Formats: sequence, structure tokens, C-alpha cells
Amino acid sequence: MHIPIRVDYGVRALVDLAQHGGGGPVRATDVARRKVIPEPYLVQLLHALNKSGMVRSQRGPQGGHSLAMDASEIRLSMIMDCLEGTETMVGCLDDARSCIHVPACAQRDVWRAVQEAIHDILYSTTIADLVERTRAIETGKAQPVTVT
Repeated sequence: MHIPIRVDYGVRALVDLAQHGGGGPVRATDVARRKVIPEPYLVQLLHALNKSGMVRSQRGPQGGHSLAMDASEIRLSMIMDCLEGTETMVGCLDDARSCIHVPACAQRDVWRAVQEAIHDILYSTTIADLVERTRAIETGKAQPVTVT
């Protein structure tokens, strides 16, 4: 599975807002600099995240962006849906009629299991989890990520 750069940058931006937003709105310029995201592209992503209700944007000299939800409520699956939409790995998972090999295809069940595992990880991982993991990495206390 390919994670689009829009999603990767969106997650990075939300983690940054969670880390630095305690003192009020965070400027896109600062997020772009810290996360090495082109600022015009970041502004587009923040706009989409604002429309979805994950980010609150404020104009003006004291303006910037902040999380509109608690970081523990923002799931990676929500970000994926907002910035990329949901698409199955292979077309036959949505429409079995699109494949001449169904129902005798052994691969279809494997692709479905892979897709469900990915969805479960994206659904169960929050921005708060990534902020915590970032702290653990920075302090040298991070454990390897395991999938069960």
C-alpha cells in the first residue's frame, strides 16, 4: 500500500499542532519549517483539515491553526479519508463482478485481510499516540512498533 504524500504531510502537520498548539494558534510558516513541508502545499492541507473539522484556523496577526478536536480523537483513518479518500487495494474487493477470477480467486481473501489489517491500524492510531511516540523516540525510550 502506498501512503500518499498528502496524508504523510497532513499527519506530520497535525502532530506538530498537537505538540506546539498549547499556547494558541500555530502559524503555518512555523509548521512548514519544522516539518519541512512546502508552505503553499501545507496551507492547502490545513484548509482541507479545517473543512473536515480536525483543525481550527484563525486569520489575522494573532492567527494560525490549532487542533479543533482532542489529539486522542483524531485517528489516522480520518486523515486518510479526508486527504485521500478511501480506495480499496484491488477493484474486486468493492465489486466482485469486476474480476473474471471471482469466486475461484484465492488472492481475494488475502487482499481483503491485508486491507482490513491496514484499516485497523489506521483506525486504532491517533495523533496523541504519535505525539507520545515522538517523545519516546526523542528520549531514546521508543519500543519497536508491533502488529498483532
